[in-house]
Amino acid sequence: MKKWIATTLALALTAASLAGCTSGSNTVSSQNAVNADKMSQTQTVKAPKYVFLFIGDGMSYPQIQSTSDYLGALKDEDYWQAEPSLDDNQGAKLDGPEYLNFMNFEAAGSAVTYDSNSFCPDSASTATSISTGHKTYSGTINMDETGTTAYETIAEQLKAQKNWEIGIISSVNLNHATPAAFYAHQASRNNYYEIGQELIASDFDYFAGGGLLSPTGKEEDQANLYDLAKEAGYTVAMTHEEAEAVGADTEKAILVDENLADGDAMAYELDRTEEMWSLADYVEKGIEVLDNDNGFFMMCEGGKIDWACHANDAASSIHDTMALADAVQVAMDFAKDHADETLILVTGDHETGGLTIGFAGTDYDTYLNLLESQKISFAKFDSDYVAKYKENKTSFDEVMADVTELFGLKTSGEEGDKLVLTDYELGLLKTAYEKSINEKDTGMDEQQEYVLYGTYEPLTVTITHIINNKSGVSFTSYSHTGLPVAVLAQGVGSDVFNGYYDNTDIYNKLADMLSIA
Repeated sequence: MKKWIATTLALALTAASLAGCTSGSNTVSSQNAVNADKMSQTQTVKAPKYVFLFIGDGMSYPQIQSTSDYLGALKDEDYWQAEPSLDDNQGAKLDGPEYLNFMNFEAAGSAVTYDSNSFCPDSASTATSISTGHKTYSGTINMDETGTTAYETIAEQLKAQKNWEIGIISSVNLNHATPAAFYAHQASRNNYYEIGQELIASDFDYFAGGGLLSPTGKEEDQANLYDLAKEAGYTVAMTHEEAEAVGADTEKAILVDENLADGDAMAYELDRTEEMWSLADYVEKGIEVLDNDNGFFMMCEGGKIDWACHANDAASSIHDTMALADAVQVAMDFAKDHADETLILVTGDHETGGLTIGFAGTDYDTYLNLLESQKISFAKFDSDYVAKYKENKTSFDEVMADVTELFGLKTSGEEGDKLVLTDYELGLLKTAYEKSINEKDTGMDEQQEYVLYGTYEPLTVTITHIINNKSGVSFTSYSHTGLPVAVLAQGVGSDVFNGYYDNTDIYNKLADMLSIA
């Protein structure tokens, strides 16, 4: 009873503290802020010297929980293989999820993600809110709604005011919206060349991950950004060997993954081989480059979570969420030797796809272990298989042989095999095959086709929809949604991130804690 009373009082005090915050302000006072006027009323907390900010692009609670549940299903030897009944409780007992490392962080908050013109915002505006504490329109990076006033980012402030070293990592393009939101200021996120110019001008110490979009401009007639970076003093590494040579004595570095895949981004984790660098490898190399006695800030984006969810590819989303957790583990290992100096934050910019655990066709059941049958991402299947099917007019039976090998779906099998296609599913797949390979009219109207395929390859997205649904997972959209995102924190000052607040307060809390303005 004493423990219960103490817990209740602690929760009440936390709620009171949160109620006193003003989310519309550019700086938010918190219980742990150093405030000269209220020193007697607030608790002084040592500011961290090393800050890691991990952003799962498109990652909200569904992406985190589906990954956790998937891992739990694989680990559980007694995971339901037969349909249980709510009436007689048939089936083995469920062991439960396998928690990701950051799910066990000591602080857990939630951030609302709306922007100046939508409850379903994009990456540019939401990353702007996280990096500057300001709302803006979707598609805008660190500028106000008029496109005339620029906002200074937390990374720029830490560089200018504290002389911290700064690292930016992304599994997608380094001049894509989320990484750009920490160094660029553009009315349009599509100004890739101009964003690349700002990347170079930022003088940040470490960039790593995907390649630059439009490195010679929209008309391909401007100076190559990689050459300009070298002229500005950056070591530009394009191979693993060159990346390995980058180290603590490297002044400034841009590491571009040697095995770029779709859209000049890193490969999906589902497609990555052992010899290919992971997101965790780039975090580890980043620590080597940035580590110093003064302090550093590192932002690492798991960008392909978003891309997978846009395409409604649950298996790829899960594996890239796991890749982000592996990257977080590198920071956690670093923090073991710097426990009193490190803050680690894990959040998302928005949710993508309207992912949920549950599907009408499986009722109260899930069969998440079925997703293990998928061996390839939608993007790699498109590029390595569907392109050849189109060229060769490959027969449906030959295509199905690949589908069985790569996704586990089959036209026949033993009774109870949940990967066997129903007549309804087989009909969907044949219609999508004819649309993709033979360009045959489906007979559906435009709206119906969009609901089924979005802007993706009909054959591929139909395959992922079927295996998603068989596993008990479904999507509502090919775009973003308005769900809040998790804000999970570990280390120095982490407790200020408890609560339910606006995404601009992620910046506000950090700026307050680090005494920057």
